[in-house]
Amino acid sequence: MAVDTPARIAVLGAGPIGLEAAIYARFLGYDVTIIERGEVAENVQRWGHVCLFSPFSMNHSSLGAAAIVAQGSQNALPKDEELLTGHQWRERYLLPLSETDLLSDHLCTNTRVLSLGRPHVLKADLPGGKGRDLQPFQILLQTSNGVQSVMAAEIVIDTTGVYGNPNWVGRGGMPAVGETLCRDRIQFGLPDLSTVARKDFAGKHTLVVGAGYSAATNVVALSELSESFPETRVTWITRKVEGQTNAPLPLIENDQLSERHRLAHAANALCVSSASCVTHLFPASVLAVDYVSESAGFRVALDCHVKAEIECDQILANVGNRPDTSLFQELQVHQCYATEGPMKVAASLLAQDTQDCLNQPAIGAHSLLNPEPNFYVLGAKSYGRNSNFLFSLGLDQIRELFSVIGDRTDLDLYAGAKPLLS
Repeated sequence: MAVDTPARIAVLGAGPIGLEAAIYARFLGYDVTIIERGEVAENVQRWGHVCLFSPFSMNHSSLGAAAIVAQGSQNALPKDEELLTGHQWRERYLLPLSETDLLSDHLCTNTRVLSLGRPHVLKADLPGGKGRDLQPFQILLQTSNGVQSVMAAEIVIDTTGVYGNPNWVGRGGMPAVGETLCRDRIQFGLPDLSTVARKDFAGKHTLVVGAGYSAATNVVALSELSESFPETRVTWITRKVEGQTNAPLPLIENDQLSERHRLAHAANALCVSSASCVTHLFPASVLAVDYVSESAGFRVALDCHVKAEIECDQILANVGNRPDTSLFQELQVHQCYATEGPMKVAASLLAQDTQDCLNQPAIGAHSLLNPEPNFYVLGAKSYGRNSNFLFSLGLDQIRELFSVIGDRTDLDLYAGAKPLLS
């Protein structure tokens, strides 16, 4: 729905896509406020030691680079072909972008969105969205020191992502028996096993759960740790996948991302090598988890052909993430019953037939529309539980979204920004 400048836009989340959406809106003349519950790109910082698969050319926009260059920044932007770690991406691009004149005064960090709605209509009122846009959004905020306030906006863009909202370890997507009692003892994500987390895993037995690239990253890092601490052991369990062998990660033919290929090859090789510290069990699932003590670790019941029990010191669960939909529970958002992402985005993704996330086409501007007028979900959160989101696809979403908001199908600031970088 077309909304003219200088309408107020609230961008929820100051991660990579939130910053890019905000800089696009600011170039167009909108009044933008970015609301972030932590610090800028805080989730990127959490996995910052990990190297991105894709080069910098795929992890920035021409508009963002132009904004940084216009500041006369002393920190040179990375070269297009560079493969950056998360820390480097944040320090050399995302933070400088947030510090440009266009964004620095429009950031509200350490501020949590408690609720989002419209002041005089309930969720059930005016079904289908007709007439709901006559009232602005009302956003209830709370700062880190507990001060609450309300702000209004004509447009809300939710880019809060999914990282930090992990799925359950148990089979069928449910908590395993005992998991809710010791969830804070289970580690999710990508700990830095070469430095700060080294002491927690060196010489220990770790259970790794999951069959994706995050699990593979942890398994390979633990194997490297075993070279210095030979008592380090890994039990890696994965669910049954059609045609699965003892090599859990599929190798993409002529993979354009050399780091992705290297990681998959290394992880698969560890599963078949008798000399490695890795035992791969499949198809396997977690039935129960019992945290015994700091010294004794966990007892974990597994279903792997037959029921079995193992003891381990640590559990690393790389079981995927899910969107937090509580932010917009008072809005009329049509969600997919399978992914929990917006229905139109999910339908576009289900229509695609590709194993390689690089081959995904743009989903189209129509897919970004919700029954709730002027509310949009972009970035990884728009994919729900589907993990194939790429930063470059998020830039496509931003371009398509503002062609809708600005009612100009040919609007493309990214194309216009390219000469500024020459």
